[in-house]
Amino acid sequence: MVIRVVVVEEMGLLRGALCAVLSHEEDMEVVAAVADVGEVPAVVRRTTPDVVVLDLLPESPESPNLVRTIEEIAGQAPKAAILAMSYRWSPAVLEAAVSAGARGFIGKDGPLEELVRMIRSLAAGERVIDPTAAVAVLSPPKSPFTPRELDVLRAAAEGLPLKEIARRLFLAHGTVRNHLSAILRKTGSRNRMEAIRRAQREGWL
Repeated sequence: MVIRVVVVEEMGLLRGALCAVLSHEEDMEVVAAVADVGEVPAVVRRTTPDVVVLDLLPESPESPNLVRTIEEIAGQAPKAAILAMSYRWSPAVLEAAVSAGARGFIGKDGPLEELVRMIRSLAAGERVIDPTAAVAVLSPPKSPFTPRELDVLRAAAEGLPLKEIARRLFLAHGTVRNHLSAILRKTGSRNRMEAIRRAQREGWL
């Protein structure tokens, strides 16, 4: 049986490399290569793949893009197994992807032979997870925030303005600003929304 594969990867060089490797396998056929996740539902409906290799872009696990894309793939091609790829894993991202219907997880810096093996396993009806993703679940990174910084970040995640955060937490405005500055520094973020997404992605929030 030939395994029909759709590759979803926004980076052209990596997408081309993945397609080249998979096309050399005698039991695999790349039926489509997609850069834009918005095109994926229509592509899987048209090509009816056995496995969809899906790049998970950096985003919040609560973002509708991750969940919606996986759910739409499952809706258009219910027999297709989804193999999610990512450079970074966190329990929150894995939980969101599993809930949406993904059955496999692999790090983008892993060996290509592992990717090929996982595709075969998924096509055979198995679930697969590579060691880097498993470690992320068993040993998630520790939160870099103090308890008070977490309080401020949780309030910020609700969309509260600075004055409301200060009032709720009984803090001075300047103290809240200092906590937010520390949060941005620790997450390497340019603004509050980036910091919230990073904290959610890492499972800190």
